[in-house]
Amino acid sequence: MKLKNVAAAGALALATALALSACGSNDNGSSPSDTSTKSPAAAGPTIDPSLSGTITAGGSSAQANAQKAWTAAFTAQAAGVKINYDGSQGSGGGVTNWLGGSYDFAGTDSALSSDQFTQAQTTCGADGGLNIPVYLSGVAVIYKLPNDPKVNLSGSVIAQIFNGKITNWNDQAIAALNSGTTLPNLPISVVHRSDGSGTTNNFTNYLNQIAPSDWTTPANNAWPNSVGSGQQGGSGVVNTVEAGSGTIGYADQSSIGSATKASIQAGTSGSTFVAYSAAAATKAFDSAAKDAAQGTGDLTKKLDYTAITGADEYPIPLLSYDVLCKSFKDSTQGKLTAAYIGFIGSKVGQEVGEKNAGAAALPESIQTEIAKTIALVK
Repeated sequence: MKLKNVAAAGALALATALALSACGSNDNGSSPSDTSTKSPAAAGPTIDPSLSGTITAGGSSAQANAQKAWTAAFTAQAAGVKINYDGSQGSGGGVTNWLGGSYDFAGTDSALSSDQFTQAQTTCGADGGLNIPVYLSGVAVIYKLPNDPKVNLSGSVIAQIFNGKITNWNDQAIAALNSGTTLPNLPISVVHRSDGSGTTNNFTNYLNQIAPSDWTTPANNAWPNSVGSGQQGGSGVVNTVEAGSGTIGYADQSSIGSATKASIQAGTSGSTFVAYSAAAATKAFDSAAKDAAQGTGDLTKKLDYTAITGADEYPIPLLSYDVLCKSFKDSTQGKLTAAYIGFIGSKVGQEVGEKNAGAAALPESIQTEIAKTIALVK
């Protein structure tokens, strides 16, 4: 079942409620209360049906579809809760609003920087904030060409396209990766994000790690050069690429719709090119993720893109976080927000995101880490 919009929320809520009730048992016939040997993530969180209140949040446009699915699933169990998530803000706007005290949590495709992590002590108090990974997907490189040919790209070639060194689709460097494919003699029109974007951070981080001689600027939420045209949000990039000819851009996998996406070379050499799939993103995360905690309970991860070399690993996984206070000024609001984020990061929540919003499930080891961190929130 693929449900991508708010109109489908009622059907999703019903389906998820049934799934939640089924998750209390397993194939060996254990009862719902038989959780003594299960990890917190495997057991799944119990949603208190008496919860009530409003959660206000926003940020990452990559998370937007998943947030709709998670909201429908959570409120199916806690009807007194209203969750408002504004994905039009982008990661940068979400973090800014959260640090300013407007949001209970922010969605961001890059963890808080060290400076932002310090600023969070002003927003939250001495205990500061937490980066909690909740959403795994991939950065897709999308393009629009006459006759819609399938195109393979390497990290080096992508970097040279987006820094303006390769300017035509029939360039020898592209042709060498696409033997037997007729590429048009057509100028390349680059499209990138104009707003502060964690997707941009992930994409530029990948380029800098995989092709450092071609992409010399470090990872950044802001687009670092004047090549091409900037568009607001992932949807702005996708719409502009789709409306053009010879256009190329990047966006989270969940937002690309029917846009044509390139297969990306595994590693820095060889002839293996990998198309996006949820399983390939999860595999890549397993290979690339390194712990980079900024404080007790913080779950910041650094992705080593050079470690992603397998034919079953998508080369540009995207990891997105929800950031929130460890100690809320209003403990009731803290309990409510923690219950929701705990659900998102659980086995059931990750399955909801995967089945209904095209996300890739976080590995169970990370789900267990999330459950332990959520227990610290008050």
